[in-house]
Amino acid sequence: MGYEVYLVGGCVRDLVLKRTPKDFDILTSAELKEVMRAFPRCEIVGRRFPICHVHVDDAIVEVSSFSTIGRKFGRKSKSSMRKPSGCDEYDFVRWRNCMQRDFTINGLMFDPFARIVYDYVGGMKDIQKAKVRCIIPASTSFAEDCARILRGIRIAARLGFRFSRETSHYLKEFSDSLLRLDKGRIHLEMNYMLAYGSAEASLRLLWKFGLLEILLPLQASYLVSHGFRRRDKRSNMLLSLFASLDKLLAPDRPCHSCLWVSILAFHEALVEQPRDALVIAAFSIAVHRGGSLSEAVDIAKQISQPHETSFHEISQSCYAYTKDELMDEVIKLADSVKSTLRKLTDENIVSQALVQYPQAPQSDMVFISWALSLKVCSMFDCVKRGRNRRFVSNRGGEIDYESLALGRLDEVRDIFGRVVFDTVYPIQLATQ
Repeated sequence: MGYEVYLVGGCVRDLVLKRTPKDFDILTSAELKEVMRAFPRCEIVGRRFPICHVHVDDAIVEVSSFSTIGRKFGRKSKSSMRKPSGCDEYDFVRWRNCMQRDFTINGLMFDPFARIVYDYVGGMKDIQKAKVRCIIPASTSFAEDCARILRGIRIAARLGFRFSRETSHYLKEFSDSLLRLDKGRIHLEMNYMLAYGSAEASLRLLWKFGLLEILLPLQASYLVSHGFRRRDKRSNMLLSLFASLDKLLAPDRPCHSCLWVSILAFHEALVEQPRDALVIAAFSIAVHRGGSLSEAVDIAKQISQPHETSFHEISQSCYAYTKDELMDEVIKLADSVKSTLRKLTDENIVSQALVQYPQAPQSDMVFISWALSLKVCSMFDCVKRGRNRRFVSNRGGEIDYESLALGRLDEVRDIFGRVVFDTVYPIQLATQ
């Protein structure tokens, strides 16, 4: 057809780094109607700045047109950008697109036919330096779109990059602006951080830059109460749970948000009332496949490997539970997790999380919807209903990532149970 086509944004960065891109964004000189004619499974979405969603197998590829991008660029912007000298018409169109992006490492364009990477913003140099830097001054960039703060955290966590000095400074300076974002956007960005294999690193960065107090005050209170410093390299149970989750996920193998919400609720329940490792083990096994609580307790009582002893959330009692007592304790833990979920969706409770720390920003941010909390609650119904059910064995340890991403409860329960058990009974302890 003779149209120009470019890969743009984060997918180019990931390809340069020889990583699997989470998704692909395409920019073309064709009009969107022409894209529609070229691909049978395609629809135009968005009114002000429309793009095409092209369905390729089970994936969606976003296709933008230069003409649409031009209209978007033409809107009034707080940033002043001058056309670079020696810039021809084609360079100008590419440059203009790159300058609209958030960070230099996302400002690359790749022509797959000519096999040329166009870099007008120093993105390749910053990739080599493992640095996240705003394209325009960070103060202007974050003032224009404070969601870039969360995208920056997500990118740095996923790639293991550091921030430039200026970007780092304004991440903290503009942290309060996150309170202006709508809850849906916050949830979307948090899901990108916690559901794609870089949750532990994301939580550490959110804490380091003072953002956790705004987004997850209950978890921030936990870190403060345990003397966790901003640049602390130590771990704790909260971070260890998400580290265990990260081992099972990747940018192209994410989980549904109900999984990481359930981990937050489970941990908070243990913060409120520490439990015996045996109770946690039986609970995780019961949830693991939604099977018989009686059989889960029998399996737990046969565990001989040592459990993690450094977590405050695990009580160090030597009490010898009878089978009925252990079953009752597991049911109590399930009920406690459900109760904690209600806390995560209660603005009044969330707003009081850091009240004893007057120097901390006070936030009543609740981005976990009631519908999502109900879905998470239903994950643990099997602990009661499953008392007389036959135990369902795992399918050889294989993860159905499609079901996991869709939030199908059997698969989410499977991974939740595995994450909890592996955190409390880590393999390295068993081999020592």
